[in-house]
Amino acid sequence: MAKMHERFIVDSNGKKTAVVVPLRSYRRMLEDIHDLTIVAERRGEPTVTLGEVKRKLRADGLLPD
Repeated sequence: MAKMHERFIVDSNGKKTAVVVPLRSYRRMLEDIHDLTIVAERRGEPTVTLGEVKRKLRADGLLPD
């Protein structure tokens, strides 16, 4: 992961109150949070083997034999 170059906004006492990050980094963080949310939501779902997925894709004509 590339180093993030953030900047902080401070109050009159020098206490950090906010952070400014590059837009590209922010978008990547949002995407990561979204992905982690989906993983957490699906944690209890049954798993499917790679073989099962391939069989289904072949049956639907989406994967060549």
